[in-house]
Amino acid sequence: MQSIRYDELDTTGVVLRLNQVRERIWQAESIAGRPKNSVQLLAVSKTHTPAKIRVAWQAGQLAFGENYVQEAIDKQALVQDLDLEWHFIGQIQSNKTQIIAERFAWVHSLCKPQHARRLNARRPVSLPPLKVCLQVNVSAEVSKGGLCPAEVLPVLETCMELPRLQVCGLMAIPKPVSDPILQRQVFRQMRELRDSLAKVDLPLTTLSMGMSDDLEAAISEGATIVRIGTAIFGTRNYDKK
Repeated sequence: MQSIRYDELDTTGVVLRLNQVRERIWQAESIAGRPKNSVQLLAVSKTHTPAKIRVAWQAGQLAFGENYVQEAIDKQALVQDLDLEWHFIGQIQSNKTQIIAERFAWVHSLCKPQHARRLNARRPVSLPPLKVCLQVNVSAEVSKGGLCPAEVLPVLETCMELPRLQVCGLMAIPKPVSDPILQRQVFRQMRELRDSLAKVDLPLTTLSMGMSDDLEAAISEGATIVRIGTAIFGTRNYDKK
């Protein structure tokens, strides 16, 4: 079992790295001929400290992504004075759907109809519908969750019947490759899949794809949200129990 090692003083460099990532995004938008700020930066704070989240917020970052429910709600309690938008990007467990539905504005990793129904049933009526992306296992990796492309439409149709969910688009975590051409090929598959599913009444405007090592390739192929952790917060630290 692993536990996260928090160092509340380890905030050095967060603002510098955050601004460097913003510059990378702006440059990629410009090269792709896209408007500035057309891509949202989601700061992935998994395993990083509430102190780092606070520093990033002070520098203008509002959206944060978390993979683990308990870790996320512990942090949320420590930064509840900040106006933040929380995105759940990890594997969904059935026994955590109520907490996810209550504590997050977005879910990027939806891939099971039963989870969609549970999130819908548990989303408080006092909150806007929960924004969701369907996770696609675009690289067909056995070790990763997500739908194969042929499975997306049936799950999408299920979600469209659930009034407390708002289906915004697709998400992917492709197999890491260093070649920008190969990176773009995978992201292009995601864009083409999204385009094949989108309709007038379901535009699917969100493509959540691209991380620290491939954000430029993702933006060139239409990413609207990039999920960046290490390039902002530094290397993740774990201690084994």
